[in-house]
Amino acid sequence: MTETLKIKNLHVAVGGKPILTGVTMTIRRGEVHALMGPNGSGKSTLAGVIMGHPNYEVTEGTIELNGKDILEWDATERARAGIFMAFQRPMAIPGVKMADFLRHATTNVRKPDRKEGEQLIPMREFRKELRDKMTQLRMDEEFARRYVNDGFSGGEMKRAEILQMAMLRPKFAILDETDSGLDVDAVKLASQSIAEIGGADMGILIITHHDRLLEHNTPDFTHVMLGGRIVETGGVDLARELYTEGYDKVRQRHPEDAAVEKEMAAEKKFVSGVA
Repeated sequence: MTETLKIKNLHVAVGGKPILTGVTMTIRRGEVHALMGPNGSGKSTLAGVIMGHPNYEVTEGTIELNGKDILEWDATERARAGIFMAFQRPMAIPGVKMADFLRHATTNVRKPDRKEGEQLIPMREFRKELRDKMTQLRMDEEFARRYVNDGFSGGEMKRAEILQMAMLRPKFAILDETDSGLDVDAVKLASQSIAEIGGADMGILIITHHDRLLEHNTPDFTHVMLGGRIVETGGVDLARELYTEGYDKVRQRHPEDAAVEKEMAAEKKFVSGVA
Protein backbone atom coordinates (compact mmCIF):
# COMPACT_ATOMS: atom_id res chain seq x y z
CA MET A 1 0.00 0.00 0.00
CA THR A 2 1.38 3.41 -1.03
CA GLU A 3 2.25 5.68 1.89
CA THR A 4 0.43 9.02 1.91
CA LEU A 5 0.46 12.43 3.51
CA LYS A 6 -3.16 13.59 3.46
CA ILE A 7 -4.39 17.10 4.25
CA LYS A 8 -8.16 17.46 4.46
CA ASN A 9 -10.24 20.65 4.82
CA LEU A 10 -7.47 22.36 6.77
CA HIS A 11 -8.33 25.69 8.40
CA VAL A 12 -5.59 27.62 10.20
CA ALA A 13 -5.51 30.91 12.09
CA VAL A 14 -2.81 33.12 13.59
CA GLY A 15 -3.86 35.39 16.45
CA GLY A 16 -7.48 34.63 15.65
CA LYS A 17 -7.10 35.71 12.01
CA PRO A 18 -7.80 33.01 9.37
CA ILE A 19 -4.91 32.23 7.03
CA LEU A 20 -5.89 28.87 5.52
CA THR A 21 -9.56 28.40 4.71
CA GLY A 22 -9.99 24.76 3.69
CA VAL A 23 -6.91 23.19 2.10
CA THR A 24 -7.22 19.63 0.79
CA MET A 25 -4.31 17.73 -0.78
CA THR A 26 -2.97 14.17 -0.88
CA ILE A 27 0.71 13.47 -1.55
CA ARG A 28 1.86 9.90 -2.22
CA ARG A 29 5.43 8.67 -1.96
CA GLY A 30 7.08 8.98 -5.36
CA GLU A 31 4.94 11.92 -6.46
CA VAL A 32 6.11 15.50 -7.09
CA HIS A 33 3.63 18.26 -6.27
CA ALA A 34 4.13 21.95 -7.04
CA LEU A 35 2.33 24.57 -4.96
CA MET A 36 2.11 28.04 -6.48
CA GLY A 37 0.23 31.21 -5.65
CA PRO A 38 0.61 34.96 -5.03
CA ASN A 39 2.49 36.28 -2.01
CA GLY A 40 0.39 35.98 1.13
CA SER A 41 -1.85 33.23 -0.24
CA GLY A 42 -0.86 30.81 2.54
CA LYS A 43 1.80 28.61 0.93
CA SER A 44 4.46 28.97 3.63
CA THR A 45 1.79 28.76 6.34
CA LEU A 46 0.72 25.38 4.95
CA ALA A 47 4.34 24.18 5.02
CA GLY A 48 4.77 25.30 8.62
CA VAL A 49 1.53 23.65 9.74
CA ILE A 50 2.46 20.34 8.11
CA MET A 51 5.78 20.44 9.97
CA GLY A 52 4.14 21.33 13.29
CA HIS A 53 5.00 25.00 13.82
CA PRO A 54 3.55 25.91 17.26
CA ASN A 55 2.44 29.44 16.31
CA TYR A 56 -0.32 28.22 14.02
CA GLU A 57 -3.75 27.25 15.34
CA VAL A 58 -5.56 24.53 13.41
CA THR A 59 -9.26 25.33 13.80
CA GLU A 60 -10.65 22.63 11.52
CA GLY A 61 -9.49 19.72 9.36
CA THR A 62 -6.87 17.00 9.62
CA ILE A 63 -3.33 16.07 8.59
CA GLU A 64 -2.74 12.33 8.35
CA LEU A 65 0.43 10.34 7.75
CA ASN A 66 -0.50 6.86 6.53
CA GLY A 67 -3.89 7.20 8.16
CA LYS A 68 -2.61 8.48 11.52
CA ASP A 69 -3.67 11.94 12.67
CA ILE A 70 -0.46 13.87 13.39
CA LEU A 71 -1.92 17.21 14.51
CA GLU A 72 -1.02 16.51 18.14
CA TRP A 73 2.56 15.52 17.24
CA ASP A 74 5.32 18.08 17.72
CA ALA A 75 7.87 18.85 15.00
CA THR A 76 10.37 16.31 16.34
CA GLU A 77 7.83 13.49 16.19
CA ARG A 78 6.88 14.44 12.64
CA ALA A 79 10.52 14.53 11.55
CA ARG A 80 11.21 11.13 13.08
CA ALA A 81 8.14 9.77 11.26
CA GLY A 82 9.62 10.84 7.93
CA ILE A 83 8.49 14.42 7.21
CA PHE A 84 11.17 16.95 6.25
CA MET A 85 11.05 20.66 5.54
CA ALA A 86 13.63 22.79 3.75
CA PHE A 87 13.15 26.31 5.06
CA GLN A 88 12.81 29.44 2.97
CA ARG A 89 15.19 31.23 5.39
CA PRO A 90 17.28 28.61 7.25
CA MET A 91 18.66 29.56 10.66
CA ALA A 92 22.37 29.80 11.44
CA ILE A 93 23.72 27.69 14.32
CA PRO A 94 27.15 29.13 15.22
CA GLY A 95 29.49 26.66 16.88
CA VAL A 96 27.79 23.54 15.49
CA LYS A 97 29.55 21.88 12.57
CA MET A 98 27.47 20.61 9.66
CA ALA A 99 28.86 17.08 10.06
CA ASP A 100 27.99 16.93 13.78
CA PHE A 101 24.54 18.35 13.17
CA LEU A 102 23.85 15.85 10.39
CA ARG A 103 25.13 12.88 12.40
CA HIS A 104 22.78 13.64 15.29
CA ALA A 105 19.82 14.43 13.03
CA THR A 106 20.34 11.34 10.89
CA THR A 107 20.62 9.09 13.93
CA ASN A 108 17.44 10.45 15.50
CA VAL A 109 15.43 10.05 12.30
CA ARG A 110 16.69 6.56 11.49
CA LYS A 111 16.39 5.42 15.10
CA PRO A 112 13.23 7.19 16.30
CA ASP A 113 13.03 5.12 19.48
CA ARG A 114 16.65 5.87 20.44
CA LYS A 115 17.03 6.94 24.06
CA GLU A 116 19.19 9.83 25.19
CA GLY A 117 22.78 8.71 25.61
CA GLU A 118 22.56 5.79 23.18
CA GLN A 119 25.19 5.51 20.50
CA LEU A 120 25.03 7.60 17.34
CA ILE A 121 25.53 6.15 13.87
CA PRO A 122 29.12 4.78 13.81
CA MET A 123 31.51 7.52 12.68
CA ARG A 124 33.13 5.53 9.89
CA GLU A 125 29.78 4.54 8.41
CA PHE A 126 28.46 8.10 8.70
CA ARG A 127 31.55 9.72 7.14
CA LYS A 128 31.43 7.42 4.12
CA GLU A 129 27.76 8.12 3.50
CA LEU A 130 28.19 11.86 4.01
CA ARG A 131 31.16 11.93 1.64
CA ASP A 132 29.21 9.99 -0.99
CA LYS A 133 26.23 12.35 -0.75
CA MET A 134 28.43 15.44 -0.96
CA THR A 135 30.16 14.02 -4.03
CA GLN A 136 26.76 13.34 -5.60
CA LEU A 137 25.69 16.92 -4.88
CA ARG A 138 29.02 18.32 -6.12
CA MET A 139 29.91 19.81 -2.73
CA ASP A 140 33.41 20.38 -1.36
CA GLU A 141 34.18 18.25 1.71
CA GLU A 142 35.25 21.41 3.57
CA PHE A 143 31.56 22.31 3.69
CA ALA A 144 30.98 19.63 6.36
CA ARG A 145 33.46 21.31 8.71
CA ARG A 146 31.76 24.70 8.63
CA TYR A 147 29.22 25.84 11.23
CA VAL A 148 25.58 25.33 10.18
CA ASN A 149 24.55 28.24 7.91
CA ASP A 150 26.97 30.57 9.73
CA GLY A 151 28.28 32.99 7.13
CA PHE A 152 26.73 30.95 4.32
CA SER A 153 25.59 32.61 1.13
CA GLY A 154 21.98 32.13 0.08
CA GLY A 155 22.98 29.39 -2.33
CA GLU A 156 25.07 27.61 0.32
CA MET A 157 22.16 27.65 2.76
CA LYS A 158 19.87 26.04 0.19
CA ARG A 159 22.47 23.41 -0.70
CA ALA A 160 22.87 22.65 3.01
CA GLU A 161 19.12 22.02 3.19
CA ILE A 162 19.31 19.66 0.20
CA LEU A 163 22.24 17.83 1.81
CA GLN A 164 20.13 17.36 4.95
CA MET A 165 17.35 15.91 2.81
CA ALA A 166 19.81 13.56 1.14
CA MET A 167 21.10 12.27 4.48
CA LEU A 168 17.74 12.04 6.26
CA ARG A 169 16.00 10.31 3.33
CA PRO A 170 12.49 11.40 4.39
CA LYS A 171 9.27 9.85 3.18
CA PHE A 172 7.89 13.31 2.43
CA ALA A 173 9.86 16.51 1.77
CA ILE A 174 8.44 20.03 1.77
CA LEU A 175 10.64 22.56 -0.02
CA ASP A 176 9.59 26.11 0.81
CA GLU A 177 10.84 28.38 -1.99
CA THR A 178 14.23 26.68 -2.20
CA ASP A 179 14.87 28.77 -5.33
CA SER A 180 14.38 32.16 -3.63
CA GLY A 181 17.42 34.41 -3.76
CA LEU A 182 19.35 32.12 -6.12
CA ASP A 183 20.75 32.99 -9.53
CA VAL A 184 19.92 30.93 -12.62
CA ASP A 185 22.90 28.57 -12.31
CA ALA A 186 22.25 27.94 -8.61
CA VAL A 187 18.58 27.16 -9.27
CA LYS A 188 19.54 24.71 -12.00
CA LEU A 189 21.97 22.95 -9.67
CA ALA A 190 19.36 22.84 -6.90
CA SER A 191 16.78 21.42 -9.32
CA GLN A 192 19.17 18.70 -10.47
CA SER A 193 20.16 17.84 -6.90
CA ILE A 194 16.56 17.51 -5.71
CA ALA A 195 15.76 15.21 -8.64
CA GLU A 196 18.81 13.01 -7.94
CA ILE A 197 17.96 12.41 -4.28
CA GLY A 198 14.18 12.26 -4.65
CA GLY A 199 13.01 9.42 -6.81
CA ALA A 200 10.29 6.84 -6.25
CA ASP A 201 10.77 6.64 -2.47
CA MET A 202 10.04 10.28 -1.66
CA GLY A 203 6.93 12.42 -1.96
CA ILE A 204 7.92 16.03 -2.64
CA LEU A 205 5.97 19.27 -2.27
CA ILE A 206 7.78 22.13 -4.01
CA ILE A 207 6.53 25.60 -3.05
CA THR A 208 7.70 28.07 -5.67
CA HIS A 209 6.87 31.17 -7.70
CA HIS A 210 8.86 29.99 -10.72
CA ASP A 211 9.07 26.97 -12.98
CA ARG A 212 12.88 26.78 -13.02
CA LEU A 213 13.04 24.56 -9.95
CA LEU A 214 10.61 22.23 -11.74
CA GLU A 215 12.93 21.80 -14.73
CA HIS A 216 14.28 18.48 -13.42
CA ASN A 217 11.31 17.79 -11.11
CA THR A 218 8.30 17.61 -13.39
CA PRO A 219 5.26 17.86 -11.13
CA ASP A 220 2.65 15.15 -11.24
CA PHE A 221 0.29 17.77 -9.82
CA THR A 222 0.40 21.57 -9.76
CA HIS A 223 -1.81 23.29 -7.18
CA VAL A 224 -2.77 26.96 -7.20
CA MET A 225 -3.46 28.63 -3.86
CA LEU A 226 -5.53 31.78 -3.60
CA GLY A 227 -7.09 33.36 -0.54
CA GLY A 228 -6.01 30.57 1.78
CA ARG A 229 -7.15 27.53 -0.17
CA ILE A 230 -6.32 25.50 -3.29
CA VAL A 231 -8.55 26.68 -6.12
CA GLU A 232 -7.10 24.73 -9.06
CA THR A 233 -5.06 21.57 -9.63
CA GLY A 234 -3.46 20.53 -12.90
CA GLY A 235 -0.22 19.24 -14.36
CA VAL A 236 3.07 20.78 -15.43
CA ASP A 237 1.33 22.92 -18.08
CA LEU A 238 -0.49 24.79 -15.32
CA ALA A 239 2.84 25.63 -13.66
CA ARG A 240 4.17 27.01 -16.93
CA GLU A 241 1.02 29.04 -17.50
CA LEU A 242 1.29 30.61 -14.06
CA TYR A 243 4.95 31.47 -14.54
CA THR A 244 4.42 33.12 -17.91
CA GLU A 245 0.99 34.71 -17.41
CA GLY A 246 0.70 35.31 -13.67
CA TYR A 247 -2.45 34.89 -11.57
CA ASP A 248 -4.90 37.33 -13.13
CA LYS A 249 -6.70 34.60 -15.09
CA VAL A 250 -6.94 32.47 -11.95
CA ARG A 251 -8.47 35.41 -10.10
CA GLN A 252 -10.99 35.89 -12.90
CA ARG A 253 -11.97 32.22 -12.75
CA HIS A 254 -12.34 32.37 -8.94
CA PRO A 255 -13.70 35.83 -8.07
CA GLU A 256 -14.85 34.87 -4.57
CA ASP A 257 -11.40 33.59 -3.61
CA ALA A 258 -9.82 36.65 -5.21
CA ALA A 259 -12.02 38.82 -3.00
CA VAL A 260 -10.87 36.89 0.08
CA GLU A 261 -7.26 37.36 -1.04
CA LYS A 262 -7.82 41.11 -1.32
CA GLU A 263 -9.40 41.31 2.13
CA MET A 264 -6.57 39.31 3.70
CA ALA A 265 -3.93 41.51 2.06
CA ALA A 266 -5.65 44.70 3.22
CA GLU A 267 -5.95 43.39 6.78
CA LYS A 268 -2.31 42.34 6.81
CA LYS A 269 -1.21 45.81 5.72
CA PHE A 270 -3.38 47.44 8.36
CA VAL A 271 -2.07 45.21 11.14
CA SER A 272 1.54 45.79 10.14
CA GLY A 273 1.02 49.54 10.01
CA VAL A 274 1.61 49.84 6.27
CA ALA A 275 -1.91 51.12 5.64
